[in-house]
Amino acid sequence: MKKIAENRLPELYQALSAERKLYLPLEEGGVVGYGLYSPEKKTALTAPSTVKSPKELFFPQVEGVVNFQMQGKNIDILPIEMPKEDFVVMGVRACDVRSFDVLDRVFLSDPVDGYYAARREHGTIVSLACDQPQNSCFCEAFGIDAAAPAGDVRCFLREGWLYWQPLTQKGEALTDSLSGLLEEAGPAGQEQQEAFTAETKEKLQALPYHGLDLSAFTPDRLGELFHDLKWKKLSQACLGCGSCTFVCPTCQCYDVRDFDTGHGIQRYRCWDSCMYSDFTMMAHGTPRPTQLEKFRQRFMHKLVYFPSNNEGMYSCVGCGRCVRKCPIHMHIVKVIKALGGKKDE
Repeated sequence: MKKIAENRLPELYQALSAERKLYLPLEEGGVVGYGLYSPEKKTALTAPSTVKSPKELFFPQVEGVVNFQMQGKNIDILPIEMPKEDFVVMGVRACDVRSFDVLDRVFLSDPVDGYYAARREHGTIVSLACDQPQNSCFCEAFGIDAAAPAGDVRCFLREGWLYWQPLTQKGEALTDSLSGLLEEAGPAGQEQQEAFTAETKEKLQALPYHGLDLSAFTPDRLGELFHDLKWKKLSQACLGCGSCTFVCPTCQCYDVRDFDTGHGIQRYRCWDSCMYSDFTMMAHGTPRPTQLEKFRQRFMHKLVYFPSNNEGMYSCVGCGRCVRKCPIHMHIVKVIKALGGKKDE
């Protein structure tokens, strides 16, 4: 394990960004989100959460797929170059690191999504353990350890030091490139990690959603859950705004569209939402015409369909963003409690 004094973090950022792009939480206009680092920007590494997850660095909100250039009856196909720049994304919390496992199941399964795969290959994830879990957090329900996130490098901040522990070959390579900046943590590093973990777990147990019970959401209850009459009441207030989708680190639905430039066509893909009225629209209409069906689809997918096909892995990581952003406060926690319940504490 290595360490660096917290007041030397600007030096660390400079070193990381010298040979590759560095993305980390930045504050702009009072809002914290992931952005490309530069010395003049205000960093916010210790912010407990960002508005959106770093998903966009691997699966952009809008992404070109192919261009068509037309001259008369001649059409030239101009493929989009695959991403090939190395980059580091730093400060990724445990919930968001887990979200990459969910996205990998979708985009790295056959047929592999080349654009996503290229970004995963060139990206290095430096995670940051949580010491300030928010009241809206419930990652613990999905077996995520907020104090010990995965990633290529795991970090935690305590008593003025950033502790740095490589976990993969990528992480080792990145650590080697910083050999002149990081120093050995020694035996004290392990002691600090154990103390940090104990403090974080104590805070997690005090959160409002601690003990959230997911035991009702099993494949054998698919039919029972699907036809539960509670969906009608739960979905009545839903606006179909898609806010939950766009802040969710695991949502992966997208649409493919064409834009006429006047001298050609740009084909691109962009995030879509199962909460929208035109989602999966076909010639005969949509297979889910009511908001009840759209609402049910979103949560059944996260809690039943996806885990049924992925060895029990839920398509939710308990980051709490939808809890904070839903304008009518009808989020996944309320669905879980209504259909499943909460353990006695």
